[in-house]
Amino acid sequence: MNETFRREESAPVTALSAHEEHIQWLQESCLKNRFLPQPAPDSVFVGDGDFKAVGTEFLGHFIRMGGLQPESRVLDIGCGIGRMAVPLTQYLDPDKGRYNGIDPVEGGIAWCRRFVTSVYPSFAFQRVDIAHELYNPQGKISGKALKLPYADRHFDFAIMTSIVTHLPPDEVLVYLSEIGRLLKPGGRLFMTAFVVDPIAAANETGRRDPRLAFQRDGDGPCWFVPDLPRLAAVGFDDGFLDGALNRAGLSTALKSLGSWRGQAADHYQDVFVAERTGGGR
Repeated sequence: MNETFRREESAPVTALSAHEEHIQWLQESCLKNRFLPQPAPDSVFVGDGDFKAVGTEFLGHFIRMGGLQPESRVLDIGCGIGRMAVPLTQYLDPDKGRYNGIDPVEGGIAWCRRFVTSVYPSFAFQRVDIAHELYNPQGKISGKALKLPYADRHFDFAIMTSIVTHLPPDEVLVYLSEIGRLLKPGGRLFMTAFVVDPIAAANETGRRDPRLAFQRDGDGPCWFVPDLPRLAAVGFDDGFLDGALNRAGLSTALKSLGSWRGQAADHYQDVFVAERTGGGR
C-alpha cells in the first residue's frame, strides 16, 4: 500500500472527527447561551426534563443520527412550547433553512410566536386543532382524518419526538401517511417511540424504567401502562412501526433502541430514522 492511498483512506476519519467536534461545540454553545429564549419553569407543559438540556441533546441526535442539514426545511409535529425549535435556531441557515412547528395547544404556539418567530423569522408556528383525549379533548380535527396544511413534498426533515408514544395505532398510520406525503424523496423522518419487544416486556435486565410497566392491550399491537390514562404512554409491538413506516413509503434507515428498557444507550426513547423513497429530489 503506497503513502498516497493511506492518506486518502484516513481522510474520512479526520473529517468525521471534525464534524463531531463541531456538533459538540454547537451543543455547548446552546447550553451556555443565556440569550436563547426559554419559557418560565411553570410554562413547560409538555415533557420531562430540563428545557434547554433536552432540546440541545436532540439537536445532536438530529444531526448525528438523522443527518439534518443547515439548509433543510423542517416540520416539527407536536412542537409544544419550542423545546426542539430553540436550539435549531442556532443550526438552521436563516436564508436557506426553514422551520414549521405545529401543535394543538394554543399556549405553546403563542409563546413560540412571541419569543422565537419575533427573533428568528424563518421559524413559523401554527396551531392545528387536532383532537387528543389528553392534550386537546375538544379538538375539532380527528386524528383519523388528519390533513396537515402543507403542500406535497415540501419538507426535507420531519420531527416526531414523543408523538407516537401518545397515539393509538390507527392514528399513527394516518400521521405517517401524512409524513410520507409531505417529505421530498430522500427526505427523512426522525421519530421516537416505545418498542415493546420480548426483552422490554419481560424486563429481562431488571433495569427497565419502573414508570413503564407496559401491559398488552388485547390482541392489538398496543401496550399501555396500568393506572395511567391510556394515551399517557403507548408502546407498540416490535415490527408494528417498521411496517407502518414502510406502508407510508418510508424506508427505515436506522432503528436504535433506547435506555428506557434498561440497556445502555445515549437516548431514552427508541429512535427511528426513516427515509422517503421515490427517487431524486
